[in-house]
Amino acid sequence: MLRKPNYVYGEDTLLKVPMPLNFAKYVLRQIWSYKHGIALINGKTHEKLTFRDLAKSAMNLAISLNRMGVGKGDVIAICSENRQEFFSTLIGIICTGATVTCVNPAYTKGELKHVLGISKPKIIFYSPVAYKTHVKTLETLPYLQKLVLFGQERQNNTLLYEELAKPVHQIKGFATEDGNSVNQDEIVLENFAVVDVMGQTDTAVILYSSGTTGLPKGVMLTHMNLIASCEAPDTVDPKEMSLHITPWYHVMGMIGVARIFYSGGTVVYLSKFDADFFMKTIEAYKVVQMVVAPPVLIAVCKSQANYDVSTVKIMYCGAAPLRDDTIAAVKQRFPKLIAVLQGYGMTECTLAATRDTYLEAQETKVGGVGRVIANNIIKIVDVETRKILGPNQPGEICLKGPSIMKGYVGKDRRDDFDDEEFFRTGDIGYYDDDKYFFIVDRLKELIKYKGYQVAPAEIEAVLLQHPGIRDAGVVGVPHETGGEVPRAFVVHQSGSNLSEEEIKAFVAEKLSNPKHIRGGVRFVSEIPKTPSGKIMRKLLREMVKAKSKL
Repeated sequence: MLRKPNYVYGEDTLLKVPMPLNFAKYVLRQIWSYKHGIALINGKTHEKLTFRDLAKSAMNLAISLNRMGVGKGDVIAICSENRQEFFSTLIGIICTGATVTCVNPAYTKGELKHVLGISKPKIIFYSPVAYKTHVKTLETLPYLQKLVLFGQERQNNTLLYEELAKPVHQIKGFATEDGNSVNQDEIVLENFAVVDVMGQTDTAVILYSSGTTGLPKGVMLTHMNLIASCEAPDTVDPKEMSLHITPWYHVMGMIGVARIFYSGGTVVYLSKFDADFFMKTIEAYKVVQMVVAPPVLIAVCKSQANYDVSTVKIMYCGAAPLRDDTIAAVKQRFPKLIAVLQGYGMTECTLAATRDTYLEAQETKVGGVGRVIANNIIKIVDVETRKILGPNQPGEICLKGPSIMKGYVGKDRRDDFDDEEFFRTGDIGYYDDDKYFFIVDRLKELIKYKGYQVAPAEIEAVLLQHPGIRDAGVVGVPHETGGEVPRAFVVHQSGSNLSEEEIKAFVAEKLSNPKHIRGGVRFVSEIPKTPSGKIMRKLLREMVKAKSKL
């Protein structure tokens, strides 16, 4: 019963909650204690939301959903940009024992139908903007029973969030379980009970992660996964003002903000990124720390906006690799910056597997992604032999611990976990003698564009739908601001004179923005493949390099 010498163990911390606890209860009892402290500030409108109001709205919404028959076994979706209602909706749904699924509002019709077909939600909460985009598609979903809109404008056959989240005493006909009427003016935590769940096994959230198959997969995160992620040491200082622009339907935004809430910190947020306004918000709120993806930092460094950003001390950057020259430019742009912190993670590990923290800001290493988080274990294995590797030996990163997902919806867990129950990430990395981790490459073929995971196979499937294309292959090529962008290799159908611009337009019509062919189109006589028919992307990448040297 000895620890294995080449496994890297995170610090052992005793979780402060029992395993069966509902994640919503875990969050509610904490944020309730912060009373009228400010949880959220809309950086655009300056609208503020206190912890108490967030908690009350969540509890009121849970009661309304419960009265509508929502409970364990149900899936309820949220499709929205960052808004004040998002987290109260998320927490309120989880209170009922139901599972939340969060959907990217920028999905195309085909993408939306695919991901919703995985989880089959009976109710969807929509922002007005996202609703207008998807309303015709929603009408075709047989499993969808109700639509709830944020804001005050009601549409045909929809409910309004603000009516479901109103104070309990204003809900017509509401009574307690014993039949007595409610006399209190407002709900309080002491009189509220969440639905019991089995924290280690019941799914709290389904998020979507692209895989090598080219189609998004439903990642099942349990209540315990979420709790374990919140229990890990703080990445940023909860006592200081934080600025977030990462989308909350993504694990980086959702869990990143939830962790700050749990610690009582205030989050200033924006629903979309504009470099000048981003800088203006930093000045207006004297932001000390922010959580961003590399493209944001690049855009900010190039911005000519003249705002006072001297309050910024800590930046946490994730979702894509950060180049050394970018770090240098950031430090020049922000004169009082102490450190740019990084981490390595994915949806499947409920945010992060390794990370730097603000308490260790002086111990970061250039090009590194920090140390393994508390209560988790990482092993590096040889890609071919599966032998466990030691320090400074690159291999596949495998993860185990309480924050690692339950599995993918409808997929055999054994396909993605080894016989020791380690999740096989498909990423190549190593750790040094100080157990500090570095990422080398990806076994997976995903293209990382501005933090989005773009699957080449998904783009290839669309390309092959065009009658003028006989065959196609897609790889990522370096891009100054996006990290990587897709480049298509295309074989013309006999007699076809299809142009590059026509191909780009065809893909843009069918796939969302990150999947557009920004890296260009190269026409070839054939796509290199293995005897079994798999595209040899390594050869395509070599063709990219060879062309660039001409």
